[in-house]
Amino acid sequence: MALLRALIFAILLALLLPAWACAYDVLVVESRRDPVAEEVLRGFRSTHDWKLRIIPLADYAEVDVARIVREDRPDLVLTIGDDALAATRSVRQTPVVAVLSLALRDLYGRRSNLTGVDIDLDPNRYLALFDALRRSRVGVIYDPARSGQYLNRAANQATRYGIDLVERKIRNPKETIGQLAALKGKIDAIWLIPDPTAVTQQTAESYFLFSQEQRVPVVAFAPVYLRLGAAVVLELDRYDLGRQAGEIAQRITRGTPPASIPLAAPRRFILKSNPSILKHLQIPAAALERLADDRIGQ
Repeated sequence: MALLRALIFAILLALLLPAWACAYDVLVVESRRDPVAEEVLRGFRSTHDWKLRIIPLADYAEVDVARIVREDRPDLVLTIGDDALAATRSVRQTPVVAVLSLALRDLYGRRSNLTGVDIDLDPNRYLALFDALRRSRVGVIYDPARSGQYLNRAANQATRYGIDLVERKIRNPKETIGQLAALKGKIDAIWLIPDPTAVTQQTAESYFLFSQEQRVPVVAFAPVYLRLGAAVVLELDRYDLGRQAGEIAQRITRGTPPASIPLAAPRRFILKSNPSILKHLQIPAAALERLADDRIGQ
């Protein structure tokens, strides 16, 4: 009898294991559980009836994502944030779709299973904003190794708007303050781009001190900088980022290899401004009205 029970248990276990392995389609790895990740997920879910398993890394002391992928065998992994993407470094066979990661651009092409949505808006969006603000000498500090290609695209497009990009290259965050000092009297706006060398927790404040001293607006990429003194930000539309990731995931599940899917540029943004900074710098809010009318870029 005991032998029979053991045999039945073994058969049931064999039947259940594949069912668990197929219990969900997509393993979602979030750097942390927050409203940003929730908005991305809301967009992702809108593209298909995905079955998800969600792991917020910040909720755990340690997570072996590669082991989970190996055991659960999801169709693909969606990562939200830099820590989440880093946690998939040992996942080499299962496709990975990444969003909201500064490291994605560096890793794309080096991992054949990786694709996703880039974190930078088309520079044309920012140049149109500077044009609306009537700024023609725009200072930007960046690391050529991180943002060189992006700035090359921006420089090519800037001439169309009659804008002179005053570029300052750095290779270490410690060089930021010195390069800001070199921009005094030479620019009428500062462009803060998501460059992890040029914009750090230690250097962010120096841009806004420069803005106050030189009475030039800072245009940035994240709402957090409005509180620090940015005049305007172009925030990525997180819901649409999720939709873009979902569309990429659908292509992969239909058979397209990740390596043949180029990084997508974010399609949509939301313009936000700091009225008190605009007033202080005597920039009429009407200057933004034309852009505000189509605040969601296409």
